[in-house]
Amino acid sequence: MKIPGIEITHPDRIMFPDLKLTKWDMVQYYQKIATRMLPYLIERPLTLQRFPAGITKGGFYQKHAQDYYPDFIDRITVETEEGHAEEIMCNNKKSLVYLANQSTVSFHPWLSRQNDLHRPDKVVFDLDPSPGVHFEKVKQAAKIVGDFLRDKGMAPKPMTTGKSGIHVCYDLKPTNDFDQVRQGARDIAEQLVSGHPALFTMEMRKNKRGGKIFLDYLRNSYAQTAICPYSLRPNQQAGVATPLSWKDLDKIKSAHHYSVKNIFRRLGAMGD
Repeated sequence: MKIPGIEITHPDRIMFPDLKLTKWDMVQYYQKIATRMLPYLIERPLTLQRFPAGITKGGFYQKHAQDYYPDFIDRITVETEEGHAEEIMCNNKKSLVYLANQSTVSFHPWLSRQNDLHRPDKVVFDLDPSPGVHFEKVKQAAKIVGDFLRDKGMAPKPMTTGKSGIHVCYDLKPTNDFDQVRQGARDIAEQLVSGHPALFTMEMRKNKRGGKIFLDYLRNSYAQTAICPYSLRPNQQAGVATPLSWKDLDKIKSAHHYSVKNIFRRLGAMGD
């Protein structure tokens, strides 16, 4: 089987067993969603989450570009603790299809762009619920974060993660470095935890959260990533990370409310 310019290998391999979705289905999804997804990927280093034998067989994260990658896969040299590394970028549909054919289920871009990797143009708060927390509580938390940020002059936007949580994000001009932006995000998180101590926590360990929602600001750091809008997630629902309006938030029932099965119906009716 082929998509123009790409030979799809093992197209019948089952990637999502409960839905019986094959790799061919997944590659076709990424080919179809590319126009919506690429604006969030272009010019950003990228971490891939790959599952060569399907999502139930174990996967791995990959940052570095491989020697065998074709020339149309853009690379970027980034500073690391060890020195430098050549990482991946996905700047066009052909690259997205190629990487999906590499059994990439999820795409996680940086919060900064190629022209200034040390200065982010986006801030992300990841609302990560403790096990057993009802999704209505996560929605309530997202609205509180959104209201707080609006009062600070930001223009926050919610996004389902496709798994269990919600991201609340806002854009910013890339003028401050990651240390400054992360400190500002930490200050916001501390104020929210202080104002809503029964709802939020900054405790990373799930067994220490006491049924609260982890307000994760730590993604706002150099070389950290966040799930890309319209990326699939490796769960049995084939959830899709989906940007929402604040009104949309009232209508959804879970973080994987939108999935490979209904995302195009939503986009046809609502747009991006």
